[in-house]
Amino acid sequence: MVSKKGHRQFPFSLDRTPPTFYLPNGQPAPDTAGRKEKMCMCDRRTEPNAGNTPGDNQRRRRVVFGSKGGFRFRKLLPILLLILLLPVSAVAENLTCRRLPVLMETFLNNHYAMKNLTGEIKTNAVDQMTKSLDPSKTLLYESDLEKLKPVLQGLFVSMQAGNCGALQQVYDVLVARARENEAIVKKILGPDYRLDETAELNINVKKRPYLKTTAEKQGLLRKVVQFQVENALLAGLDLAEAKKQQIHSYELQTRRVVERNPEKLIARFAEAFAQALDPHTSYLPPENYEGFRIQMQLSLEGIGAVLSSDNGFTVIEELIPGGGAERSGLLKPKDKIIAVAQAGEKPVNVIDMDLQDVIKMIRGKKGTQVTLTILRQAERTDRFDVAITRDKVNIKEQEAKITYETRTVDGREYRFGVIDLPSFYGDEKTNKSCYEDVKSLLAQARRQRVDGIVLDLSRNGGGLLNEAVLLAGLFLGQGGIVATKDSREQVTILAIDSIAAGNGGDKRNVITFPAEDPGALYTGPLVVLTSRVSASASEIVAGALKDYRRAVVVGSDHTFGKGSVQSLTPLPRGLGGMTVTTGLYFLPSGKSTQKTGVEAHIRLPNWFILEDIGETAMDYPLPAQTIAPFLGVTGNGAPPWKPLEQPLLAKLAARSKARVAKDAKFIEIIKNNKEAAGKMGVIRLVDLRKEMKKENGDKKKETPAELKKKARDQYAPFVSESVNVLLDMVTLR
Repeated sequence: MVSKKGHRQFPFSLDRTPPTFYLPNGQPAPDTAGRKEKMCMCDRRTEPNAGNTPGDNQRRRRVVFGSKGGFRFRKLLPILLLILLLPVSAVAENLTCRRLPVLMETFLNNHYAMKNLTGEIKTNAVDQMTKSLDPSKTLLYESDLEKLKPVLQGLFVSMQAGNCGALQQVYDVLVARARENEAIVKKILGPDYRLDETAELNINVKKRPYLKTTAEKQGLLRKVVQFQVENALLAGLDLAEAKKQQIHSYELQTRRVVERNPEKLIARFAEAFAQALDPHTSYLPPENYEGFRIQMQLSLEGIGAVLSSDNGFTVIEELIPGGGAERSGLLKPKDKIIAVAQAGEKPVNVIDMDLQDVIKMIRGKKGTQVTLTILRQAERTDRFDVAITRDKVNIKEQEAKITYETRTVDGREYRFGVIDLPSFYGDEKTNKSCYEDVKSLLAQARRQRVDGIVLDLSRNGGGLLNEAVLLAGLFLGQGGIVATKDSREQVTILAIDSIAAGNGGDKRNVITFPAEDPGALYTGPLVVLTSRVSASASEIVAGALKDYRRAVVVGSDHTFGKGSVQSLTPLPRGLGGMTVTTGLYFLPSGKSTQKTGVEAHIRLPNWFILEDIGETAMDYPLPAQTIAPFLGVTGNGAPPWKPLEQPLLAKLAARSKARVAKDAKFIEIIKNNKEAAGKMGVIRLVDLRKEMKKENGDKKKETPAELKKKARDQYAPFVSESVNVLLDMVTLR
């Protein structure tokens, strides 16, 4: 049992992106790499808790790994073995072939599910390696892959003897193809080059096959160059300068490939192996790990966004509430960054550029400005610039807020509170806690005599798990909220008040949080608004409230579906670091949020195209699992709130469906989504030029505040319909 005063003694993080990483001292760490080389371009302070007692640290270790502290030491045994084999040095060294088998064994020993080097893992690792070498499928031929894949498969055997000479063959092919591409592009951009406004380019690389002939490569590169030159022209360059810029870009690409010698390919192979285990396990080479260290030291400021590298494009995965990117009101998840410009300088094309190089361009000193050129595919293809001032994330922007909406039925006015919670935040240093803030907002709502509450988690990508557990207690009172299971089948339940461990057939450990003051509980009608962006801690809160039949879940078909736990460990001799999936999360019903997420009772149209957002869109996600339910409370008394019944849920869903079908704003959203789906992956130069002319022709330029309001207005129908569902709950009951 912990005191209410000490409830923030469990600061472990539960983010989708970044995934849940833990430092050796038990503190949460921001993500630095993942399935698509994710990187958080933000400044989120993660500092050791001052004044913690040894007992506090032990409790933290129990909660993080669910095993009374022993699991952490057992998990570190392979790391200790690695340290014994690798002499300690303060100088960073490259990963060598001799150390590669030991590193792979360390991953397998620590992983939640993947314990043996199977043929499937080898095949997946080779596939990840080839994807990383040619993410845009413009470099290698299909015949190259047929030759290189057996070579890479053989590496698993030869590396046991310290022989990675096979990577020389890979290197030679890469260099030859890079020089070939450079020559083709120089020929395309010769004196006879003409811009073809009818050109179309399919940027959906997953659906594009590898090249078979030189003629195919020439045709594809011609389209790519047309798009890149058009991008430069729209940025204000003349044709001669745009051609010169593209030639220089391909010369740099060749130089980068040449510098990626066979020794450096060893680290790339280690990354591919880690990615073959699951989407959130990764090897961080020294340069990537150094980026993480810089982020932890807060020596550089960012834009407040989580970025990834996907098929040659730098993609915005998540906007951090309170960051410059989110405050701009212009950006959305899955926007592609195609160029970056420093203040007063010309934009630099970043297509096919390594993510780390793009990040170096975006990072900078606080107060300086960086301009991103964005490519967005919605109902139309948009290309636009966004100027962002580098700064720290403003915690005020992350704070929970409440607004009120009214509805009138048969002459009676109903009043509802909408609580917007962008993240599950908490900071001992500033005494900030989303649990305390929401508790205060609920008290305010009671004074306003509200008839119901909407808890908006639709933009919430996660946060601190203890805050999520305590916040769920404000609506439930008591009971099990979430459980974790590690590779030794140890189940740890996090509960409000107390709960029986049960007879689930597994080893169960229960960690209790203090029971809430009954006067602080909210027991009235409750709707939880979710989306595909809702992840991790959001999924736990929404899932627990759904399992206890406490709330109606309204939103996208399901939430993100990240139900796994990761730990971060630095490697000796400056070899970088590793993140490993060490467990899964489970809801009170015994179901995992992994892959499936939390399904909505009442489905609304997607705000924008979201097919590629979610755990299932990633490579090799772990399967969902179940454990024995822990839907338990102390004693046999009825809960202080009225559980939802299926007949009511069916009526609510039917009424909502009928309203959405007639709502003009939802009709427009559905129409735009269909148009966007039809164009997904294809960009047309003529469309880009039309949109640019339209933008330049607008006499009145919208201010950042107006643009942000415009973005909020686009989202308003979802909040409004959630309130309508609340109204139905009240009137039907």
